Amino acid sequence: MRPEYDLKSLRVRRVGSERKTISGEPIVHLAPDVADIFPDSDSVNETLRFLIRITRENQSVQGDTTST
Repeated sequence: MRPEYDLKSLRVRRVGSERKTISGEPIVHLAPDVADIFPDSDSVNETLRFLIRITRENQSVQGDTTST
């Protein structure tokens, strides 16, 4: 290899599904109309947790009514 090639200045590029992460966390892209509603990631997560809780509660209620 020629001495004028300075490989120390090269940046390492990730390949595959891992390249779409920041600090090991996945990046989720919201549709523009959805992003307009949520000011930040905390509000998105809070809403999704609420929906998960409601869904689980509804599933447990439906499970209880079918057994009687």
